[in-house]
Amino acid sequence: MKKYVKLMGLVVLVMMLVTGCSLDQPGKSEGDGDNTKNKDIKIGLSISTLNNPFFVTLRDGAEKAAKDAGHHIVTADSQDDPSKQMSDIEDMLQQNIDILLVNPTDSEAVASAVQMANDEDIPVITVDRSSDGGEVVTHIASDNVEGGEMAAKFISERLKDKGNVVELEGVSGASATRERGKGFHNVIDKKKDIKIIASQSGDFDRTKGLSVMENIIQSHKDIDAVFAQNDEMALGAYEALQAQGMDDVVVVGFDATDDAVKSVKEGDMAATIAQQPDLIGKQAVETAAKVLDGEKLDDFVPVELKLIK
Repeated sequence: MKKYVKLMGLVVLVMMLVTGCSLDQPGKSEGDGDNTKNKDIKIGLSISTLNNPFFVTLRDGAEKAAKDAGHHIVTADSQDDPSKQMSDIEDMLQQNIDILLVNPTDSEAVASAVQMANDEDIPVITVDRSSDGGEVVTHIASDNVEGGEMAAKFISERLKDKGNVVELEGVSGASATRERGKGFHNVIDKKKDIKIIASQSGDFDRTKGLSVMENIIQSHKDIDAVFAQNDEMALGAYEALQAQGMDDVVVVGFDATDDAVKSVKEGDMAATIAQQPDLIGKQAVETAAKVLDGEKLDDFVPVELKLIK
């Protein structure tokens, strides 16, 4: 009898080996698990404003990258309103997103929204502008300080280290405003014969940039250069200068939007700092997948800048 039992056991074992039978659960294959490479991920993207061509390009880069990777992306336009951004992010969290990409309208105000995502265990990546609070996995942007320094060096060279400069600042409270301004002043403040004769906010907006520049011109006729912290303000400033016949003023912007690059090529604006927003959007989506796959990332993922002149 013992020989019979042993024989039957041997027969069963051979059958299992021949048929490839295993102890794994039905339908479960090697490598299955929570790795995001094997599933569609849902990404939330909160954009500060789509009235600015720069952020339209950033959104398009992110959405294309998500589509190419087979991921689902939910995008919301905050319309430069911090309270709307908070509401948009609340809605995204209720839609069960896996990760949040946020381009803050205001770096301080967005901290509450970041913390809200933290409380739901949703990883957060900031894009182009940083958050002053909450836990952020990584920040994807150009080095705004370096870009401000590039603009200052270009203006200094064009003016031969002597002249009067107007600075048009972005949205108050935005990290890009602080960082671009810091970089600009890191260089320009060391030039004893270059004077900042006016520094005012144009809120990263072309119409406001035009209006602010018109007002500055009323008080200051002797202007040699303008540094605008984005191209929209630079284009508005250039229009105001043209209306007054001030053709020799060196105007430098930041972002390299299509309109600005065209203006530089036509000899109107002097230069713009290229941020490559489509690449920022693409890298944000690619980085989101890496985060969900458990990869360790640096606190800051830089996107290369270049001067277009």
